[in-house]
Amino acid sequence: MPAEPFGHDGPSTLRASSGTLLDQGELSLLLESMHGAKVAVAGDFCLDSYWHLDEGPEEASIETGLPVRRVVSQRYSPGGAGNVVANLVALGVGEVRAIGVYGGDPFGPVLVKLLGDLGADTTGMLELGPDWQTLVYAKPHLGRDEQSRLDFGTRDALGEEPLRAFEAALGSAAAWADVVVINQQVNSCFASADIVSRVNAVIAAHPGTTFVVDARLSTTPFVGAVLKLNVAESLRRLGGTGPASLTDDQVIDLARRVAGQTGQPFFITRGDRGVVAADGEDVYVAPGVDVGREVDPVGAGDTVVAAISAVLACGGTPAVAAYVANIAASVTVRKLRTTGTASPAEVLSAADGTDYIYSPELAEVPARARFYPGSEIEVIVEPARHERPAHVVFDFDGTLSTLREGWEQIMGPVMLRAILGDAATSVSAEDFATVSAAARDFIDRTTGIQTLVQMQGLVRLVRQFGYVPEADILDERGYKEIYNTELLEMVRGRLAKVEAGRLERTDFHMKNAVALVEALRSAGMKLYLASGTDVEDVQAEAAALGFAEFFEGRIYGSVGDVNVEAKRVVLDRIFRDNAIAPQALVTIGDGPVEMRETRKRGGTAVGVCSDERRGFGANLAKRRRLIRGGATLLLPDFTDLPTFLAILGI
Repeated sequence: MPAEPFGHDGPSTLRASSGTLLDQGELSLLLESMHGAKVAVAGDFCLDSYWHLDEGPEEASIETGLPVRRVVSQRYSPGGAGNVVANLVALGVGEVRAIGVYGGDPFGPVLVKLLGDLGADTTGMLELGPDWQTLVYAKPHLGRDEQSRLDFGTRDALGEEPLRAFEAALGSAAAWADVVVINQQVNSCFASADIVSRVNAVIAAHPGTTFVVDARLSTTPFVGAVLKLNVAESLRRLGGTGPASLTDDQVIDLARRVAGQTGQPFFITRGDRGVVAADGEDVYVAPGVDVGREVDPVGAGDTVVAAISAVLACGGTPAVAAYVANIAASVTVRKLRTTGTASPAEVLSAADGTDYIYSPELAEVPARARFYPGSEIEVIVEPARHERPAHVVFDFDGTLSTLREGWEQIMGPVMLRAILGDAATSVSAEDFATVSAAARDFIDRTTGIQTLVQMQGLVRLVRQFGYVPEADILDERGYKEIYNTELLEMVRGRLAKVEAGRLERTDFHMKNAVALVEALRSAGMKLYLASGTDVEDVQAEAAALGFAEFFEGRIYGSVGDVNVEAKRVVLDRIFRDNAIAPQALVTIGDGPVEMRETRKRGGTAVGVCSDERRGFGANLAKRRRLIRGGATLLLPDFTDLPTFLAILGI
């Protein structure tokens, strides 16, 4: 174990502005230290069974005439407390013990073997004979769709002899371990008063060992343990149901109240809202992670409790435990149709490139908006400006230019045709609506990233829905070519009207855009243009609309490599080539990508909720994604130019 605990001193309520509590070196050191940790897991050990059904023509039983569901493949993995063990092992915890019960049925030995194969000590797993049925969650799948689950398992109370054996195994583990996890999954023996009283006795007898309880029946009175609960369970713990949903401040207050009641650190999990850790009056809020695609939350809670336990076993603070657990869960929810785990390499990678969800409540409730007096500039986070910015990065489309207004109306149909293929004319109205909604959601979530990456997502959607044979699915470059051909036809038509004098190039400017870049250049700032559009196209369009001269060659776009994100490259280059403080950077754009990348680096992220059709005024549909992406200021256009410049210190 490290001589000093991992963690940072901070205010009583720390709302992580970037979500980052440890740098990569500190996180790597913490993960390495887990090799020396010892953790025991006791509770409801289950077997997760995945049965993949034949998708061919339906057969009928000769004897009964009923449909036959033929299983063509099957796989098994530890679930419940077993998945906590799997996650601890995956994180690199050096020694793990399993303490629980199983039956004499065929599933029990499979469960114990899987735990043993992970490297866990299974001497604490008690076999209760043929009259006891192992807990099993059987999950039939037809293609990608999960069918009705079949649950096996005895849920009776344990007899006196198994109770004594369990208590002895738990006491031995408590004397050995740094942390003991109590995992109660189902309303069975491990939710009984007999078990709880014996667990409490072991906790009281081992004050030097940390006990972490993840109990779905949260009113169960475990005493002296660290608790991990969700919001509803936390409310029940305090004896009431409370409102249907809680604000962030109410959840923080709830965490403090439960921590005050238990006298131990306390964790509240909030799904895509992140994790809250309370330690007395000190509260840390780990913001939600935007995973940006289809998720599978099964087992995420097990990942969280495993990560919390592993960090606490290494001397980490509750705040650091919440931070690491939040990152680890963001890894496992990306793993579909399996109870996934997160390795140290995956945690490090996720922490390095995590996209957090900022101010989700404010994003959902426009009525909470605060504005600078006499302006339409919304304040999300008060800028902490100590000097004038030296570098300003602009997005192009929707920020300065409206030339590509309507690109969504082109990408949407392209995606629908790609996903549905030949089924486009025969698919049911319900299925068409489902595909349309998925396409709209994807476009909304990926606004601002380079087109090639969007098309990678389209390939995944085509495969996910399964209407198009694998041999007919294009790669991302093939779909991009189709989309770009249609989009550029629209753009070139508009530019042709400008060249013919039928339209002015200012007809495709956001209001006061030129005045803004002129003012910033005159103030001595370096201006950069960074776009997800192909670099040749954005350079040509910036020149055609009269913006190129203000950027003096600093115009960047997609170079056809999905690993090279222009906005990220530009921001990294600014910090690499210039000795600047984060306050010296401002980014102005209408997409969440540039907001997140700027917020991660501590700069000022200015979101433009532009109505591209009119060239002025607000499009509130953009407000939500810009705030969640990390915008610190929002404005509809540049009408309030004097006020905006004053905010920037100009």
